[in-house]
Amino acid sequence: MSEAMPPGQQDLASIVAGIERTNELLQRVLAEVATTPSTHAIFVDAGYVYAAAGRLVAGTEDRRAFELDAEGLIEAFIDKARTIFPDSRLLRVYWFDGARRRIHTPEQQGIAELPDVKVRLGNLNANNQQKGVDSLIRSDLESLARHRAIGDAVLIGGDEDLVSAVEAAQGYGARVHLWGIEALDGRNQAEPLLWEVDSQRTFDLDFCKPYVTRRATGYEPNGDAPLCGPAPTRDEVRFVGAQIAAQWLSARGRETLAELLPGHPYLPGSVDQELLIDAEGLLRLSLRAHADLRRALRDGFWEHLQAQY
Repeated sequence: MSEAMPPGQQDLASIVAGIERTNELLQRVLAEVATTPSTHAIFVDAGYVYAAAGRLVAGTEDRRAFELDAEGLIEAFIDKARTIFPDSRLLRVYWFDGARRRIHTPEQQGIAELPDVKVRLGNLNANNQQKGVDSLIRSDLESLARHRAIGDAVLIGGDEDLVSAVEAAQGYGARVHLWGIEALDGRNQAEPLLWEVDSQRTFDLDFCKPYVTRRATGYEPNGDAPLCGPAPTRDEVRFVGAQIAAQWLSARGRETLAELLPGHPYLPGSVDQELLIDAEGLLRLSLRAHADLRRALRDGFWEHLQAQY
């Protein structure tokens, strides 16, 4: 018969076994972390984007004076982030805006329906000033960083009140990258915010111009007369999207367009703008104020392209 182990040795053996189990668990966790792709999210202060882009392109911050192709701009932001974080996946885009009694406007409803986009609304006061948006940004940014849901956060805004959101996210190990829109004179982002972030990037007039159109004059591609006329149906626009895809396949070759397939349902910003311009030329109508028709255009383009491969 084997002798029973003395109490002291039993305690030591138990401790050693516990350490070995802990080491095994840590090794499993580290192995899982090593194979888990990094994740990023994009946080957009819509009030800042409208004001800065409107001032840069249309010469006014008054939203009533111009159209903003929010869908196209969001896709351009996603495309830019994809090039900067090539080994990271997008969690989603957070679009922070204001609305009276936090009730979505038709435009905000259209944005909320976009894939990978979450609309978060603060209030608008009597002077059309946003209230509560900065606190929403901080809440979401801090929560995602705290739960390790993101490793990188792209913040598009300029208010000094966002400094606390940046500090909170960084405190949990996330890197925060500040993106802005070029100012005609001076700066449109607070210096304390610029000091706190991990990197900065500014989008110029050429980047923003395709997404902003003055309401008074309409959109005039290639210097032609303003486009006008009744809006086509979604099916008509979808057909035009397929028609353009067929033309591009013939002119550019299958290999060139095949490179777009991994990005579905998103098109690179430059390609998307070219598709939009070609479609407006064929339709003789601006689609900048018709988010549903722009989606139909892209649907028709993708449907034809995917049918060829």
